Amino acid sequence: MIAEETLVRQLKQRDSQADAFEVLVNTYKEPLYWHIRRIVLNHDDADDVLQNTFIKVYRNIANFKGESKLYTWMYRIATNEALSFLKKKAKHSGIGDSETQERLVQNLEADVYFEGDEIQLKLQKAIASLPEKQKLVFNMKYFQEMKYEEISEILETSVGGLKASYHLAVKKIEAFLKED
Repeated sequence: MIAEETLVRQLKQRDSQADAFEVLVNTYKEPLYWHIRRIVLNHDDADDVLQNTFIKVYRNIANFKGESKLYTWMYRIATNEALSFLKKKAKHSGIGDSETQERLVQNLEADVYFEGDEIQLKLQKAIASLPEKQKLVFNMKYFQEMKYEEISEILETSVGGLKASYHLAVKKIEAFLKED
């Protein structure tokens, strides 16, 4: 694997940009896809948001200052793109964010790309019931096994606040799963 600093340098140079971007996409498409998928829940929507994320990365790589890691910067873009997508979807359909989440979870059952069983579906319903920040923190910490410091950079918030959000999310998910 190519060093991140080298990749960024190549992305910023015209003569090596195309090859470097191909490396970037091949390296990050899967983790970014799953990060986005856990927010938007639908495969096709996740693909669209992922594509928009890479377009934004490509267009804005010259503005990347290296103050954070490249993947942190891309995760921030992916997170913002996914949240914007959900807001547009809710606005377009004339329903609120929580109703949009409920519909997305219902659609999971019919999604041919969702390979989960009933327990995983119930977990997704529990996660979907969380407030936006808790949902993001839980997904990044639990599924992607990110460190609080990394999540803090991506979401631009304090580590202490993230720990509290994660703890609350876990408690709410446990309570949701104990129902029935």
